[in-house]
Amino acid sequence: MSAADVALAALYLVHVVLVAAMAVSVSVGRKPTAALAWLLVMIFVPLLGVVAYLLIGTARLPADRRAKQQFVTDHLLDRKDLAAVPDRDSWPGWLPTLVRMNRQLGALPMVPGNTVELLLSYEEMIARMAADVDRAHSYVHVEFFILVHDETTAPFFAALARARQRGVTVRVLVDHLSQLTYPRRRETAAVLAQMGAELRAMLPLSPVRAGRRLDLRNHRKLVVVDGRIGHTGSMNLIAEHYHKRKALRQGLHWRELMMRVQGPVVRELDAVFVTDWYSETDELLSLAPPAVPAPADGPLDAQVLPSGPSFENDNNLKLFTAAIHNARRRVSVTSPYYVPDETVQKALVTAASRGLDVELFVAEASDQLMVYHAQRSYYEELLRAGVKIYLYRAPTVLHAKHLSLDEDVAIIGTSNMDVRSLSLHMELMVLVVGRSLVDDLRRVEDDYRASSRLLGLQEWLDRPRREQWLDNLMRLTSSLM
Repeated sequence: MSAADVALAALYLVHVVLVAAMAVSVSVGRKPTAALAWLLVMIFVPLLGVVAYLLIGTARLPADRRAKQQFVTDHLLDRKDLAAVPDRDSWPGWLPTLVRMNRQLGALPMVPGNTVELLLSYEEMIARMAADVDRAHSYVHVEFFILVHDETTAPFFAALARARQRGVTVRVLVDHLSQLTYPRRRETAAVLAQMGAELRAMLPLSPVRAGRRLDLRNHRKLVVVDGRIGHTGSMNLIAEHYHKRKALRQGLHWRELMMRVQGPVVRELDAVFVTDWYSETDELLSLAPPAVPAPADGPLDAQVLPSGPSFENDNNLKLFTAAIHNARRRVSVTSPYYVPDETVQKALVTAASRGLDVELFVAEASDQLMVYHAQRSYYEELLRAGVKIYLYRAPTVLHAKHLSLDEDVAIIGTSNMDVRSLSLHMELMVLVVGRSLVDDLRRVEDDYRASSRLLGLQEWLDRPRREQWLDNLMRLTSSLM
């Protein structure tokens, strides 16, 4: 046997051993379809496959980060000073089990006496957050996936500066990778530093943090003022065109939905911020009630559910799937990116097959090519089952994230219906029970419908074959997530 033959045999043996080792690794805690996709990549392009797996193949944060989450979770579960809502006769019969599941997953209870106001325009969202910061006496907590000081967000930053001049503590968290990929990063940091705000990066990229996949990100958005007023929803703190060249060239702008909340649920939003601050700084802020308790005379019950790779479960995935399966009459889903876990897809198909009125609102235009084509591959199955798909007309990119179920249950927050949000990103959703809020959300959905076109099955089947091919090809990439 020649030296070349020996080398080739050795290389083949290494390949076999490597694939066998990776087969064991990728199969642990992973869906069979995802494990198979990774194995195929490693078999056909082994070097690239191994490198890609090391970079993005592990969907959990390191043990120390998960330990911090568990520490705060245990503390929250032991709290005795905040009474949870007992199961109410006015709730849908299926809701109590969902509430108990959320408490087990995220440690936060359903709390009574809340008010929720839906904010629909960029100008209104910025103005209301700024006005609430101007009411701050003790602290302001700010957490956003994207945070940029620009002409749109300047009023909010100005309110933070005024708060600091009054002696109010301002703490700010922003996702590190997103901060690196959007403009005015140094300007934003300088504005916050000049006013004396405490700024920390979430999930910072660092060569000494090997072993954590780089695309595990914190996608949460929230503002808490003195534990009494809170804001959360889909909006990032940036101009509505995101300063993207394509958006500016095509006139694209993002449509969001934020909620302004008062009542005990604000403290639960603050608990999410406290957990993330502790994870990034090792400083555990107080989880005690605010010195001046939040008013608790609102009509709504509400429960916050955080989700993400710091938990052992895909919390929001379980919430969405269980809610859709339990709905009795109507399910409306709004998501800018729809690349779902198989359980969510089947839940919507099953709901439509059960005779429910099921609708999905997505954007006609998208800023992400791969996601745009991947999500289109799911439409045919939905349409055949009777799901109505509404394409929100360009140049607006519908970026809101919410569900409404039957007449009195809504779920609003930061999570998309895609694999990234359901399993890889740190998110938060708020489950709200109350007819008044659902009526408000239905009016928002009515406006979406009026600004959209209804997609027909035959129209979809008749689209060019090259589009079908590209849609299905991009769908395969979602299995690697």
